[in-house]
Amino acid sequence: MGAAGGVTAVSGIALAAGEHPDDERPKRDENSMIDEQPADAPGAAVRVAHFSPDAPNVDVYVDGNRILSDVAYGDVSPYLEIEPGTYTVAVTAAGDPSTVAFEGDVTVEAAFYTVAAIGELGASSFEPLVLLDAGSALVRAVHASPDAPAVDVYADDELLFENLSFGESSDYIAVPAGTYTVSIRPAGDPETTVFSADVTREIGTAYTAYAIGYLEPPAGTEGREFTLKRVEDGPMGEKTKS
Repeated sequence: MGAAGGVTAVSGIALAAGEHPDDERPKRDENSMIDEQPADAPGAAVRVAHFSPDAPNVDVYVDGNRILSDVAYGDVSPYLEIEPGTYTVAVTAAGDPSTVAFEGDVTVEAAFYTVAAIGELGASSFEPLVLLDAGSALVRAVHASPDAPAVDVYADDELLFENLSFGESSDYIAVPAGTYTVSIRPAGDPETTVFSADVTREIGTAYTAYAIGYLEPPAGTEGREFTLKRVEDGPMGEKTKS
């Protein structure tokens, strides 16, 4: 969440955890329509941290529904499940909905977020700081196309892997979960795309993208043109993606 508007994804490796044992975490309001978030749920998941040192305990509202009650300074709530979308979020003094410290429209996507209340009420610097927790996937690339030159691999025009030659494998990198347009381009030539496809990366999953086939298939190898074969690795590696 942000003070208003969207959220920009950043890379990460593992889901961050709260700093407090379960019995010390802020209490989810019993009338809330938002449920605690299982680690593998596909929607958005948001937790709230109270780090404003001069602010009293607070209640948190989403679209007028109280989702957290009596959140004290230093507390970090459990993750709460919410559908991706735009909501009106308000932070008020605990038990006093008329005393509003913050209210604004915020947008969440299918990811894990921490919303940290920071700043000071007395200095009028109180605000929510939005952190995209590591709801990410691990990705590596392998160049296995014998007649293709060294390549660069992009996701939504962002360079992921550079100058990968035939027979080479990259290291794994963490990328935000989501759907991207992946393109393969000759190394050092960002204007030329030899292959492009939309792919989806899921939270907590490792993938290898294999560049396979021929740029110029020899006779008798029809149907084996250059393409990208994406597979899940490790314990969840039963699935093969096109």
